[in-house]
Amino acid sequence: MAGLRKGNCYSRKVERPYTRFSKYKARNFVKGVPPSKVARFESGNPFMKYTHRVDLVAVNSVQVRHNSLESGRQVVTRRLELGLNKAFLIKLRAHPHHILRENKILSGAHSDRIGTGMAHSFGKPTGTAAQVHNGKIMFSVYVNVEGIEKAKEALKMAPARMPGRYTIEVHEHKK
Repeated sequence: MAGLRKGNCYSRKVERPYTRFSKYKARNFVKGVPPSKVARFESGNPFMKYTHRVDLVAVNSVQVRHNSLESGRQVVTRRLELGLNKAFLIKLRAHPHHILRENKILSGAHSDRIGTGMAHSFGKPTGTAAQVHNGKIMFSVYVNVEGIEKAKEALKMAPARMPGRYTIEVHEHKK
């Protein structure tokens, strides 16, 4: 099985996706969106009162695939569980709605008779991505005063698993 293509096969730039126009209306749309690998967008203890919010904020506009979002969420959650037990709440703020398509081209003997090449290259959906603009909050971690440093350490682990550059901001949380 081929598996995932490398991240540089897809555009990192945030741009409006190409939509094909056909005289047959049904061909204008992407059919069969694959499921997102993001298991949950919120974890931790939602019933506690928290005093501070620590955010991971995107510095530049970038397109982040759903598997790298899930990888970043897992590492941050694991670090917070080890450091703060269950005295935190993490929210993933970026949602992978953008559909990634791939035009699979056959190679080998007599493949020119089977494939259409780039003549009808709309592609089949292979995954989803979140289009993140600069200043967008990727992750929010709600903690109390004693957990701010642990939350910062945990959020520093996520950018290694996602494209782009990120900063960490601390805010007082009023609820």
